[in-house]
Amino acid sequence: MRLLLALTLLQGFAATIAAQNAQNSQAAQSAPSVSTMLDAAHAFLATLDQAQKSKALFPFNSEERFRWFYTPVSRNGIPLKELNPAQRKAALALLRAGLSEQGYTKAETIRKLEDVLRELEQGSGPVRDPDLYFFTFFGEPSETGAWGWRYEGHHCSQNWTILNGKSIGSSPQFFGANPAEVREGPMKGTRVLKAEEDLGRSLVKSLTDGQRAEALISESAPRDIVTSNERTVAIREDKGIAFSKLTKDQQGTLLALIEEYLGAQPQAQARQRLDKIRQAGFDQIKFAWMGGLEKGEGHYYRVQGSTFLIEYDNTQNSANHIHCVWRDFNGDFGEDLLADHYQNSPHHQHATAH
Repeated sequence: MRLLLALTLLQGFAATIAAQNAQNSQAAQSAPSVSTMLDAAHAFLATLDQAQKSKALFPFNSEERFRWFYTPVSRNGIPLKELNPAQRKAALALLRAGLSEQGYTKAETIRKLEDVLRELEQGSGPVRDPDLYFFTFFGEPSETGAWGWRYEGHHCSQNWTILNGKSIGSSPQFFGANPAEVREGPMKGTRVLKAEEDLGRSLVKSLTDGQRAEALISESAPRDIVTSNERTVAIREDKGIAFSKLTKDQQGTLLALIEEYLGAQPQAQARQRLDKIRQAGFDQIKFAWMGGLEKGEGHYYRVQGSTFLIEYDNTQNSANHIHCVWRDFNGDFGEDLLADHYQNSPHHQHATAH
């Protein structure tokens, strides 16, 4: 998909996407990945006994659906730790159906970093266990109505909402990595969020002094992403350098950075997000940076449009600990899809009238 973004930029991004809009919108709505996800959800749930299902299933309107964390805390749902080999295989097949291959690889590598942390900390920190990653369902998976599910553990929180077998919300989307770069042991050299770090730094270092004066909004970086695990997020302060003020090469780097976050999702969902961005317009997307510019210095960046927010922070553990997230201002947990459905569905309109 990165090649697609680069080519469309060179050929006239807005014009090309506009011509493809109807096709992409139809592809997103038919969303073959949704049917694959539904089949995988049914297959996984069919492996669970009743006690396991009672742990995994919540009502769709449960407040638990909005309770998400990326820290090592207790969670609700069924963890990999409590699954037998066949159940575990079905669970990971569901995760693979919910993410692109790129996203799945990130999620699995992040899970393996728990073993690295356990060795580094030698029992001095929280429990580190690559099997403490949980699958939680909201409503019964179905071709009709609304349902959702979550995959979550330390440094990974992925949330999906499906409506009538078509539409899907896929945020908040959180990935983290500690260590950001593994410096010893069997996984030495692993940088699971390499592109998120390197593209951001490449962009800020390519800026002229005048451009950097707009983009660099603080010489110190916050200790974590500013929005943390808030249920809903609002547009942050209107600071940073606008897309329209970047050169074509710089715009290409920023688009590649956005695509890295989009690319964690299956193609239909990535295109759906991209279409929202296109409709809102690229020119006023802003890139803001805080902290040092060199590797090893604590740093933070934000990419913000009118529909979405990307936050990235690498300050903890001597700037070797990344948190990054994609949020949709109106679409987290599928809220925009659900609001439109409730407003326009004849069934719900009738219920409201009475």
